Amino acid sequence: MTDHPNIAVFHRTMTAFSAGDMDALAEVFHPDVVWHVGGRNRLAGDYRGRDDTFALFGREFQLTGGTYRPELHDVLANDDHTVALLHVTASREGRRLDLDHALVLHIDDGRITEGWVVTTDPAAYDEFWS
Repeated sequence: MTDHPNIAVFHRTMTAFSAGDMDALAEVFHPDVVWHVGGRNRLAGDYRGRDDTFALFGREFQLTGGTYRPELHDVLANDDHTVALLHVTASREGRRLDLDHALVLHIDDGRITEGWVVTTDPAAYDEFWS
């Protein structure tokens, strides 16, 4: 059995994100992407468009002094959803982020059109980013 093509899209996304390669990242994010970050913290909200979404990513790196690190555990995909299971670490202002996330994605024609960040510990996530 072969992997679903959206798994390869996500692997390209992770490689580009980890390298800070915004040109490669732009290839896998639709210009009108919508990115949802839950919680009650400075990063929570809905980001509309590639520019706003990429600005969020830049802010994550800026606020953590470049320590934000996602580690991929697994990717599951079908025609409707792609789910990436990640472990994320970062530090800022004496705080440490060390928890599991899931990214739930809609991918259409090889591009991410919508994404949701789902964390296993919303209170710790909010505390870290607040």
